[in-house]
Amino acid sequence: MAVQTTFERYELKYLLNPRQKARVLEAMEPYMALDNYGRTTIRNIYMDTGNYRLIRRSLEKPAYKEKLRIRSYQQVGPEDGVFVELKKKYKSVVYKRRLVLPQVQVTRSFALGLPLPDNSQIGREIQYFRDFYGDLRPAVYLSYEREAYYERSGGDFRVTFDENILYRQEELSLESQPYGAPLLAKGSTLMELKISGGIPLWMSHVLNRCGIYKTSFSKYGAAYQDMLNGGLEGGLRYA
Repeated sequence: MAVQTTFERYELKYLLNPRQKARVLEAMEPYMALDNYGRTTIRNIYMDTGNYRLIRRSLEKPAYKEKLRIRSYQQVGPEDGVFVELKKKYKSVVYKRRLVLPQVQVTRSFALGLPLPDNSQIGREIQYFRDFYGDLRPAVYLSYEREAYYERSGGDFRVTFDENILYRQEELSLESQPYGAPLLAKGSTLMELKISGGIPLWMSHVLNRCGIYKTSFSKYGAAYQDMLNGGLEGGLRYA
């Protein structure tokens, strides 16, 4: 049976320059610790319709939006597990439903239009999503290098730093090496605060001191907008 996971939280995003990142890391030292994986490369394949209905709808900034992606935290082979993740956002709250299945089963399911081999509640939600949107197919490969931090006290506050965010429209396979067009300027970092309640006071202080402000940044959205520009801008976004 597939492994199932559910998340419900807020995800706040900030674009940092090197100086700001260093200041945030310094402030985090007494409270946060790097997880056991260290710096990892996350690989994603975003699913969409032939006319990019999902991302076009998302960029309209509706109160409710959703997306489907396949994710791995390392280069995988056919029998390795990958995440099939349904991500929904309603009034700033992010809801994630995901399954872990062998990559070969996931690839076969989407290539042939077959249901995933899982009849759990999450499996049925994913299947309903696929039925509703029709012919979903791999649209974009998107990778990035991530450092993830957790609270030393055991709380649920999380901080991630994503760098070297790349996308491409060819070789849409999690078995491949990461490469593609960049979505951030060199030296820029996308920081995400993952919270179920308020931001810790110490983090609020460093954000204010360093002039770091919340931004709206969708990795897939930025990739799609760069695709519309024919890749001429190189996808670069400056913090």
